[in-house]
Amino acid sequence: MKTIAVLIALLLSQLFYAQTDASPEISVKVENIKSDDGSILIGVYSENTFLKARPDYYAKSEIIDGVASVVFKDLPPGTYAISCFHDKNDNEQMDFEPTGMPLEPYGISNNKINDYGPPLWTDAKFEFADESLNMTLKLTN
Repeated sequence: MKTIAVLIALLLSQLFYAQTDASPEISVKVENIKSDDGSILIGVYSENTFLKARPDYYAKSEIIDGVASVVFKDLPPGTYAISCFHDKNDNEQMDFEPTGMPLEPYGISNNKINDYGPPLWTDAKFEFADESLNMTLKLTN
Protein backbone atom coordinates (compact mmCIF):
# COMPACT_ATOMS: atom_id res chain seq x y z
CA MET A 1 0.00 0.00 0.00
CA LYS A 2 2.88 2.35 0.83
CA THR A 3 4.38 1.64 -2.59
CA ILE A 4 1.17 2.64 -4.36
CA ALA A 5 0.95 5.86 -2.34
CA VAL A 6 4.58 6.71 -3.20
CA LEU A 7 3.99 5.97 -6.90
CA ILE A 8 0.89 8.18 -6.95
CA ALA A 9 2.80 10.99 -5.22
CA LEU A 10 5.64 10.68 -7.76
CA LEU A 11 3.18 10.70 -10.65
CA LEU A 12 1.40 13.80 -9.33
CA SER A 13 4.69 15.61 -8.76
CA GLN A 14 5.76 14.79 -12.33
CA LEU A 15 2.48 16.16 -13.69
CA PHE A 16 2.90 19.35 -11.67
CA TYR A 17 6.51 19.72 -12.80
CA ALA A 18 5.56 19.20 -16.45
CA GLN A 19 2.91 21.91 -16.24
CA THR A 20 5.14 24.49 -14.57
CA ASP A 21 8.07 23.81 -16.90
CA ALA A 22 6.10 24.55 -20.08
CA SER A 23 7.65 27.23 -22.23
CA PRO A 24 5.51 30.23 -23.18
CA GLU A 25 3.60 30.03 -26.44
CA ILE A 26 1.51 32.23 -28.70
CA SER A 27 -2.03 31.03 -29.41
CA VAL A 28 -3.59 32.69 -32.44
CA LYS A 29 -7.29 32.54 -33.28
CA VAL A 30 -8.63 34.06 -36.51
CA GLU A 31 -12.31 34.98 -36.48
CA ASN A 32 -14.93 36.33 -38.88
CA ILE A 33 -13.84 34.09 -41.75
CA LYS A 34 -16.69 34.18 -44.26
CA SER A 35 -16.09 30.74 -45.79
CA ASP A 36 -14.66 27.43 -44.64
CA ASP A 37 -13.13 26.93 -48.11
CA GLY A 38 -9.35 27.02 -48.35
CA SER A 39 -7.20 27.58 -45.28
CA ILE A 40 -5.67 30.29 -43.13
CA LEU A 41 -1.92 30.92 -43.38
CA ILE A 42 -0.36 32.58 -40.33
CA GLY A 43 3.15 33.93 -40.05
CA VAL A 44 5.13 35.32 -37.13
CA TYR A 45 7.59 37.97 -38.28
CA SER A 46 10.51 39.95 -36.92
CA GLU A 47 10.92 43.58 -37.96
CA ASN A 48 13.39 42.57 -40.69
CA THR A 49 11.00 40.11 -42.32
CA PHE A 50 7.59 41.77 -41.78
CA LEU A 51 5.83 41.70 -45.18
CA LYS A 52 9.24 41.62 -46.92
CA ALA A 53 10.29 37.98 -46.67
CA ARG A 54 9.08 34.60 -45.53
CA PRO A 55 7.90 34.62 -41.92
CA ASP A 56 10.28 33.51 -39.20
CA TYR A 57 7.61 31.02 -38.05
CA TYR A 58 4.70 29.73 -40.11
CA ALA A 59 1.54 27.67 -39.63
CA LYS A 60 -1.45 26.63 -41.69
CA SER A 61 -4.89 26.02 -40.23
CA GLU A 62 -8.10 24.58 -41.52
CA ILE A 63 -11.23 26.66 -41.06
CA ILE A 64 -14.06 25.26 -38.96
CA ASP A 65 -17.28 27.24 -38.64
CA GLY A 66 -15.56 30.50 -39.59
CA VAL A 67 -12.68 30.14 -37.11
CA ALA A 68 -9.06 29.01 -37.47
CA SER A 69 -6.46 28.62 -34.74
CA VAL A 70 -2.82 27.67 -34.29
CA VAL A 71 -0.26 27.61 -31.48
CA PHE A 72 3.35 28.70 -31.90
CA LYS A 73 5.68 26.99 -29.43
CA ASP A 74 9.37 27.38 -28.61
CA LEU A 75 9.71 30.95 -29.89
CA PRO A 76 12.55 32.91 -28.33
CA PRO A 77 11.65 36.13 -26.51
CA GLY A 78 11.52 39.14 -28.79
CA THR A 79 9.44 41.67 -30.67
CA TYR A 80 7.16 40.10 -33.27
CA ALA A 81 4.20 40.82 -35.52
CA ILE A 82 1.69 38.36 -36.91
CA SER A 83 0.10 38.45 -40.33
CA CYS A 84 -2.47 36.04 -41.70
CA PHE A 85 -4.64 35.66 -44.78
CA HIS A 86 -7.47 33.49 -46.02
CA ASP A 87 -5.93 31.38 -48.78
CA LYS A 88 -9.24 30.73 -50.50
CA ASN A 89 -7.75 28.74 -53.38
CA ASP A 90 -5.07 26.93 -51.31
CA ASN A 91 -2.22 28.05 -53.57
CA GLU A 92 -0.16 29.02 -50.47
CA GLN A 93 0.32 32.61 -51.60
CA MET A 94 -1.68 35.79 -51.28
CA ASP A 95 -3.39 36.77 -54.52
CA PHE A 96 -3.49 40.38 -55.70
CA GLU A 97 -5.34 42.44 -58.28
CA PRO A 98 -3.20 43.99 -61.06
CA THR A 99 -3.38 47.26 -59.08
CA GLY A 100 -1.71 45.59 -56.08
CA MET A 101 -4.83 45.35 -53.93
CA PRO A 102 -5.22 42.02 -52.08
CA LEU A 103 -7.86 39.64 -53.42
CA GLU A 104 -7.93 37.59 -50.23
CA PRO A 105 -8.91 38.82 -46.74
CA TYR A 106 -6.00 39.35 -44.34
CA GLY A 107 -5.34 40.42 -40.77
CA ILE A 108 -2.48 41.46 -38.51
CA SER A 109 -1.75 41.38 -34.81
CA ASN A 110 -3.37 44.22 -32.86
CA ASN A 111 -6.06 44.37 -35.61
CA LYS A 112 -4.92 47.80 -36.88
CA ILE A 113 -5.57 47.79 -40.61
CA ASN A 114 -4.80 50.91 -42.65
CA ASP A 115 -7.43 52.15 -45.07
CA TYR A 116 -4.69 52.87 -47.59
CA GLY A 117 -1.44 51.02 -48.02
CA PRO A 118 -0.05 47.86 -46.49
CA PRO A 119 -0.05 47.11 -42.75
CA LEU A 120 2.69 48.80 -40.74
CA TRP A 121 5.19 47.12 -38.42
CA THR A 122 4.55 49.76 -35.76
CA ASP A 123 0.83 48.90 -35.75
CA ALA A 124 1.33 45.12 -35.62
CA LYS A 125 4.31 44.62 -33.30
CA PHE A 126 4.12 43.18 -29.80
CA GLU A 127 6.51 41.92 -27.14
CA PHE A 128 6.82 38.22 -26.38
CA ALA A 129 8.77 37.24 -23.29
CA ASP A 130 8.11 34.80 -20.48
CA GLU A 131 4.30 34.60 -20.56
CA SER A 132 2.03 32.88 -23.05
CA LEU A 133 -0.10 35.12 -25.25
CA ASN A 134 -3.58 34.60 -26.66
CA MET A 135 -4.33 36.66 -29.76
CA THR A 136 -7.50 37.04 -31.78
CA LEU A 137 -7.11 38.40 -35.31
CA LYS A 138 -9.92 39.70 -37.45
CA LEU A 139 -9.81 39.57 -41.24
CA THR A 140 -10.51 42.47 -43.57
CA ASN A 141 -13.75 42.20 -45.51
